[in-house]
Amino acid sequence: MKKEHSHKDNLKVVYEDNHLIVVNKRAGDIVQGDKTGDKPLSEVVKSYLKEKYNKPGNVYLGVVHRLDRPTTGIVLFARTSKALPRLNKLFAEKKTAKTYWALVKNEPPKKQDTLVHYLKRNPKQNKSYAHKNEVPDSKKAILHYKIIKKLDNYFLLEIDLETGRHHQIRSQLSAIGCPIKGDLKYGFDRSNKDASIHLHARKLTLTHPVQKEEMSFVAPLPNEPLWKACE
Repeated sequence: MKKEHSHKDNLKVVYEDNHLIVVNKRAGDIVQGDKTGDKPLSEVVKSYLKEKYNKPGNVYLGVVHRLDRPTTGIVLFARTSKALPRLNKLFAEKKTAKTYWALVKNEPPKKQDTLVHYLKRNPKQNKSYAHKNEVPDSKKAILHYKIIKKLDNYFLLEIDLETGRHHQIRSQLSAIGCPIKGDLKYGFDRSNKDASIHLHARKLTLTHPVQKEEMSFVAPLPNEPLWKACE
């Protein structure tokens, strides 16, 4: 089973208006170009917009935030140069609410908890290490989790991020002995066949950059048996 990628004809659009577009990322997608040379989601969305609205020339699209490649779920892009700096400011000032769902095999120590670690990134390994106490070059990471469902062999966690660090959820859950299903890098024993991990950016809430009203976007779960059992 190989990775599934988005293209302009199968793009999962959650919401779009004149100023922004929200898509549901597949596990094979990269949000922005990297050294793999694979076509990034940002370019796929541009192709989709160009065709849908019959736009001549280049289509404007601003990348506001990212998701790790094996993660699925909500990704928001700016469609105008007016919206981009305003959205960047909302994210920088933590005026957005991000909720993730994760499947773990090991039961967390508590039904719900706040995790505080200091994450130190190793760029060579593309990995973040969680420390209980501050270490040089570390960044404070805070998340809140609760168990929202118990499956036969897994626990479904809902996670609200207070900070947005590199691989934060993956590293912090691993630090409490609960690596995410499929996440070999952070200690799960087997990879998923499609190279995904069972981490899904479920919901994003923010104030619309132009219309100024609060909006919430929810990404449907991937079409996969375990995720289906979570619905």
